Amino acid sequence: MDELHEPWRKLFSTEPFSFREGLSPDERAALSYKRLRLINEALDRPEDFVADVERLTALHEWVGPVDAGLGTVASIHYNLFLGSLLEHTSGPNRDLREFVELRRAGTFLCTEAGHGNSASQLETTATYDRTAGEFVLNTPSAAARKFMPNTSSTGGPKTAVVAARLITDGKDQGVFLFLTPLSDETGRPMPGVEIRRLPQTATAPVDHCVTSFDHVRLPHEALLQSDHGRLTPEGVFTSSIGSPRKRFLHSIGRVTAGKLCMSGYSLGVTRHALAVAVRHAHARQTSGVTAGGSVPLFAHRSHHAPLIDAIATTYAATLLHRAAVRQWAQATEPERENGERFAAIAKGWITWRARAVMTECRERCGAQGLFLANGIAGQLAANEGTITAEGDNLVIWVKAAGEMLLGHFTPKEPHDAPPEARDLDDPVFLQDLLADIERIWHQRARTRLRSAPAGNPLNRWNTAVTPALELVDAYAHSQAAQALLDAADQAPHPEARRQLRLLHRLFTLRRIAAHSGALLAEGYLTSAQVRQLPDAAESVVVDLAPEAVTLTNGFAVVEDVLRDHPINHPDAFDGIEGSLLPG
Repeated sequence: MDELHEPWRKLFSTEPFSFREGLSPDERAALSYKRLRLINEALDRPEDFVADVERLTALHEWVGPVDAGLGTVASIHYNLFLGSLLEHTSGPNRDLREFVELRRAGTFLCTEAGHGNSASQLETTATYDRTAGEFVLNTPSAAARKFMPNTSSTGGPKTAVVAARLITDGKDQGVFLFLTPLSDETGRPMPGVEIRRLPQTATAPVDHCVTSFDHVRLPHEALLQSDHGRLTPEGVFTSSIGSPRKRFLHSIGRVTAGKLCMSGYSLGVTRHALAVAVRHAHARQTSGVTAGGSVPLFAHRSHHAPLIDAIATTYAATLLHRAAVRQWAQATEPERENGERFAAIAKGWITWRARAVMTECRERCGAQGLFLANGIAGQLAANEGTITAEGDNLVIWVKAAGEMLLGHFTPKEPHDAPPEARDLDDPVFLQDLLADIERIWHQRARTRLRSAPAGNPLNRWNTAVTPALELVDAYAHSQAAQALLDAADQAPHPEARRQLRLLHRLFTLRRIAAHSGALLAEGYLTSAQVRQLPDAAESVVVDLAPEAVTLTNGFAVVEDVLRDHPINHPDAFDGIEGSLLPG
């Protein structure tokens, strides 16, 4: 953990990253770019950093609590922009020094105002002029304008990689990326490039724009080439991939790493929010049950039970993310499809869980949770961007659901022993019940798909999609729980093992309780076990409550950042008071 995470913990604890009160959104956006250069100065070789998905995602886990906008622009520059350049190296040699040294910030233009990222609908074209040896980049309609990239003059001169249809001799070869300068050294748009600022969003303060191109000429070397597509200066196109859709997916391959980066951001701000909320709950006094007495907020079950649940979820989410990053980093070419799907499922589950946990933390902090300076409300709003960025959660889950129904998922066989012979104290039984939930939703989705009338593919899919999405959710829960149980089994210290197993128990019991009706109906639980579930979960909450501070300390949240929050100062606001994880 130290090698991956400690450099960022140290950097973001320094004064240049401290919270600045009273800045406008534009001022915050400009500050994010200044801080981006501080990140770049801390890197020995940005090229090596970009190529290492574990180091890259580690950055995202720590940047959010200090500057959500910085997380956005760093992810775009390093992962989507520089990562795309470094992965497409079959063309002419390119001098990347101005990007590596951040003399020019990079951005990524794919989504179009009217079409999203659908490869079949993207309209922007890059037509090759064989005589001039140049591409003509053009936006043919208002719907084809590139939507929401950070392309303004804020942060200095910028260059983009732009997704456009490669047209050679009148033939559409599919969507490729083109290196395109957007502005000159003064920040003014290049000829033919139109950039318009978009209205302010409720998420991270970033210079979102809509961008279009009016017959912009680009040199031959602007095309980002690799085995998925090459074009000679004479205009001869070759590709090892026959499908234009697959060429497009190869072109935007850095989006998978981006999903892991977005998940990392969500994890970092969630862990930070929990640390703030748990610390506040122990420090803030409130009335007890007797007249004149006072106790910490945390003493009330109504206050601490939701936070204990949130801690269990956050540990599970963190360990699921570790598993997804590790799988992607180690994937061979035949394993990449499974790695992409796992990253997509993890991204959706983690970022949605982050929203729920941070909302709970904000509420548990009362009015204090509304102040940006206390490190929850702004990050919660910014997390909405992670839910949409690098593939809208629902869209990527629908894709995963279809793949899982069509052969990319095999349910685990049910256990031989009847449920009455098994015990809810057994973590293996709890994991088997999560697998039973997967099997139930898989069977329901398959049944729906088979029973739908033929001849209308959309109607057939609409019939099956609801249980299919439940299957994806069940799979994510099962994988997160297994990652948590594995961490417990591998923990070197007995007390760490005990606490992690309690977290696993609470996490799985809550999930099983939510599906107890289906489990009972299918014979995977007895009625006595169903009745036992609420008390069993409550018992774990009782056991974990004294460990809440230890568990949030295990997040290794940056202490200097925590100390900056007014909620942690007894004299702030007129006297209102305010690692167990493997690397």
